[in-house]
Amino acid sequence: MTTSAAEPIPQTDPRASYVAHREEIDAAIGRVLRNGRYINGPEVEAFEAEFGEYHGGARAVAVASGTDALHLALRACGVGPGDRVVTVSHTAVATVAAIELAGATPVLVDIDPRSYTLDVRQLEAHLTGAESRSIKAIIPVHLYGHPANMPAITTLAQERGWRVIEDCAQSHGAALHGRLAGTWGDIAAFSFYPTKNLGAIGDGGAVLTANAELADRVRLLREYGWRQRYVSDVPGTNSRLDELQAAILRVKLRYLTMDNARRERIAARYHAGLAGSALSLPLVAEDTRHAFHQFVVRTSRRDAVRESLAARGVSTLVHYPVPVHGQPAYRGRIECAGSMAETESAASEVLSLPMFPELADAQLDRAIAVLHEVATEAPGR
Repeated sequence: MTTSAAEPIPQTDPRASYVAHREEIDAAIGRVLRNGRYINGPEVEAFEAEFGEYHGGARAVAVASGTDALHLALRACGVGPGDRVVTVSHTAVATVAAIELAGATPVLVDIDPRSYTLDVRQLEAHLTGAESRSIKAIIPVHLYGHPANMPAITTLAQERGWRVIEDCAQSHGAALHGRLAGTWGDIAAFSFYPTKNLGAIGDGGAVLTANAELADRVRLLREYGWRQRYVSDVPGTNSRLDELQAAILRVKLRYLTMDNARRERIAARYHAGLAGSALSLPLVAEDTRHAFHQFVVRTSRRDAVRESLAARGVSTLVHYPVPVHGQPAYRGRIECAGSMAETESAASEVLSLPMFPELADAQLDRAIAVLHEVATEAPGR
């Protein structure tokens, strides 16, 4: 029996977030327009304070994008030409692009197949002795909303004198051992791209740190190195979050905990509904709060399953189909420390199912029914 496609189910729907909070967002936008201050004004200052408070009183510095957040965090930590920075290949290319923007050299390691995050065992096996001496920093990526193994990573980094820069683009509100992602390392970078757990209506990002000196460096770097207007103390850039986006983010931040709880309920429904199916479901490490930015399943028939789902009105995405080290811009010129077997396997099998807080139970149940049907089809059907 074939399940009816009915109304298409999107993989994500940033418009739904606006609709859910339309009155508050419209009021916030109107407040900015009437105020007449559109860059680095009271909304940015208030959002920085509120985002920092959400993370236990850390210092937040708003910037123009998640990529800029990583780039400026690296520069604030003194990373530049001649330095090497460890990260993963199974990530958005922005992670590696930011390292190169800082003038440093990326060094890629394999992932743990359970969490899709940096495998510390690979790090210990392949980056020892002389190989580790030119490494200045490490960027663990909390991919899909699952935190990386931060206790092991921070311990190793302290032993070797590396800076820890957390890539939190997909982990707003995630936690490990009761401690939020973004509060483990020296500094962290967040993206507010519209589809994120905390998404703007446009681009945006923030750097988060408990270190006042690092926060001050980021503030200098984001606006031409100015302490005094029009006078640059250090070479900087232009990376400012505008007042409109800050005002919108202030509204959405108030609902982040509630929205993440809804994501967890959706994930639980997927787990219950897809148990026993031909799909490999995401696992959550012990004492971990997964933010479920994505709900990612695995199948060796990924492309066929995805095509069949699309034909039945269920949209999916692949995060990510080509590891960074295999992409044309980086192939053959980027260093990989050891095998990338798990990374390459994941890239050929992962599939992101519909996941956003406004996903209705009826849509979710229909997606699960279609998934059961599609995942058990004979190969090549």
